[in-house]
Amino acid sequence: MTVRSDKARGDAGGNTGTGDVIVPDDTGVPTGSGNDDGDGGGTGADTDGGRPLGSRAPHFIRRSRPLHLSWQVAVFLIGLAVVVLGVIMLPLPGPGWVVIFLGMGIWATEFVWAQLALRWTRRKVAEAAQKALDPRVRRRNITLTVIGLTVIAGIGGWYLWKYGLVMPWKIDED
Repeated sequence: MTVRSDKARGDAGGNTGTGDVIVPDDTGVPTGSGNDDGDGGGTGADTDGGRPLGSRAPHFIRRSRPLHLSWQVAVFLIGLAVVVLGVIMLPLPGPGWVVIFLGMGIWATEFVWAQLALRWTRRKVAEAAQKALDPRVRRRNITLTVIGLTVIAGIGGWYLWKYGLVMPWKIDED
């Protein structure tokens, strides 16, 4: 495995620590990365979810440290606004969790911690979906749903038998 810098290839730009390139060895498979600049935004070889971790900012932005830092601040603030909107939507009508995960997705375009959190969430959701498809769990869930609907129908039938189609706040106890 050979690691070359962008300058060795003749690329222009400042030395931001993100200019190393992995060149595959005899096997043709890259095994590591030397391009982590210490802020967690490297594009390392950890590709658990199929994509490398790190910043997905355009290359011209990553080359300039001040521009990249400004980009990260902007991404963080936009993601924060979306997550706060999702948290506000949780008790209100609206897709609160969807909006929160959308904000996390915005953060994941730039920050490794958000990418790892989304990978963990995807893994847990996949495990829950697999568990829900288990025939025993599915049978239990269907049984509990039928019991719950039967109880609700029984209470509704009792109410209609006792009071008719009168709203509860208009019942006069004579």
